[in-house]
This record gives sequence, C-alpha cells and structure tokens, in this order.
Amino acid sequence: MTRIKDRFDRPIQDLRISVMDTCNYRCAYCMPEDKFDDDYQFLRPDQRLSFSQITRLATQFAAMGVSKLRLTGGEPLLRKKLHTLVTELKNIDGIQDIAITTNGVLLEKQLPNLIDAGLNRVTISLDALDDTLFQRLNGHKGSIKPVLKAIDAAINSSLQVKINCVVQKNCNESQILPIIEHFRDSGAIVRFIEFMDVGNINDWHSDAVVTGQDILNIIDTKHPFSAVTPNYHGEVAKRYQLDDASLEFGLITSVSQPFCGDCGRARLSADGQLYTCLFANQGHNLKPLLNDPHMNDHELTSQLTNIWQQRSDRYSEQRHKLTDRKKSKIEMYVIGG
Repeated sequence: MTRIKDRFDRPIQDLRISVMDTCNYRCAYCMPEDKFDDDYQFLRPDQRLSFSQITRLATQFAAMGVSKLRLTGGEPLLRKKLHTLVTELKNIDGIQDIAITTNGVLLEKQLPNLIDAGLNRVTISLDALDDTLFQRLNGHKGSIKPVLKAIDAAINSSLQVKINCVVQKNCNESQILPIIEHFRDSGAIVRFIEFMDVGNINDWHSDAVVTGQDILNIIDTKHPFSAVTPNYHGEVAKRYQLDDASLEFGLITSVSQPFCGDCGRARLSADGQLYTCLFANQGHNLKPLLNDPHMNDHELTSQLTNIWQQRSDRYSEQRHKLTDRKKSKIEMYVIGG
C-alpha cells in the first residue's frame, strides 16, 4: 500500500488517538494542579468521540497507509471498557500494531482484558523511582507502588514494555542512573525524553532542558553503551544498548536534535480534532464530517487525505528561529504527547 504523503514527502505512518482528556495525575509539564483544579471543566462524555467514531476514523487512516495506532490521553485507562475499543481497532485491515501510553496506576487490573483484546505494546510514564520525588512530580496524586506493580505485570506478560522518563534540569536528573539500574535485565526498554515546549501552561524554558547528550554523559559515567540501528525509518527514539546487553534505552531529542523530517504521526483528540503536529496551534474538526449522514467512507478518506497532503509542520526544526514559542499551541493533555 502506498502511504499518503505531505508537502515534505513524509508518508503518514502512525495515528495517536486521545480517548480521554482527563487524568488522575497533575504533572507540572502537562496538567499542573494550579490550573487544573477540582472545578476545571473537562469534556463531558457526550463531547468525546464514541468508540464507533474512533474506529471509523482509524479505518480510513489505515486506508491511507497507517499501520500503527497508539491510545493516549490524558490517562486513557480512565475511559471505561477501553479493551472493547482495542478489539475493534485490532480488526481493521492494515493495522499491525496497537499500543497504549499510560501512567500505569490503573494498568494492572485492566492488563488481562487489554491483552486478550489484542494490545501489542504498552508505554508507562515514570519520571522518578524515588517515591517522594515521584509524588511531587505527579501533584501528590499517588505513590509509585501501584505503578511498579503494573510495570512488573506488563513485563511478565506478552506485551512489549517501554518506560518513558521526561528529564528536567534541577528536577529529576538524579533518577537517570537509578532507572537504568532498575530496568537492567528486565526486558523493558527505557526512553529518556527532553523536556519539550508543548502547549502554553508548562512554564517551559530552554534552561530546563537536559539534552540527549547530557543524558548520555550521565549514563556513560557508570555504564558503557553503543548505538543501535533504528528499527525502521522515522523511528522517534535514538536507540542505544548497554555493552553488557542488559538494557536497551533510547533518547527522544525534539529540542536538541529535531526529527521533523521523518515525522509521520497524526494525532486525534478526544473531541475529534485532528492535529498534524505535537506543537500545532489548531486542529481540523472532524466531527462535522462524522455527523454528516451523507458523508460516505470514500469521501471521508478523501477529506483526511487532503488534510495530510497539505501538512507542512516542522516546528521543532524552526523553534530556534521563533520569537514567540508560547503562542497558541495545543496542550499536551489534549493529544497525549
């Protein structure tokens, strides 16, 4: 199948689907508690895309060349009966891989149903192993214990497991080596992510970025490693392996080494907005198309194809040239990173 390409000849490959805009954590770089208190108005259930609408859109994206789907949030496991959506998505022709990104709190209980439904991979966010720091980073919304239990359960299942750690200067650099040590010989893959200027509310500034090279330098003080060949063209993370083969880790370097040139990811928000970049300032509202009784699947695919073919986003490559990086960008909790 020939994938649809954008203005920079980038074929669409992945669709990231936010099924929930709410979360049970209040991490400062995504959903800080001072801005998302108990009175904050998230989407009502009737404002979110239904599972059938999500499945219909995913089917059309598969016809355009998408083979990988990732369910995100907010916290996707807050969406009731999420495993039923996984089952529906797994049955779409052309979809080869389904993953979930989660904070892990609700994962252990839901894991059996998700695996039975056909989930292939899970990514669990873990910004610290120290419980005091962990709780400070998540807005004091829970200890690390259930997350570590869920990670162990996932590692012992059929799923491929990745651990994501967002590293911020003068915050959690001290956790890089403990995380490396903790997951050696576990079979999980660890990925360290540069702190990015997604949205407008996370108080991002360049001085808070721990670059990929900084992270490598820290790891190199204790563990020799070597670069690993990418799994596929356009892979987000730069891959490395400890020389004793006890752990694979990766770096996501959107700030210091942008990878816009290979980006083939589209993002669908819980309320039906399609974003063609993590740093987009506006989306394409798909709900009118879905609600139009005269819009058949062929016409819907044509509309989606046109959106992707007009895509010219490359924010990370242009970041250093921009004078106003905070102007009207979609927040991370809306599209899940």
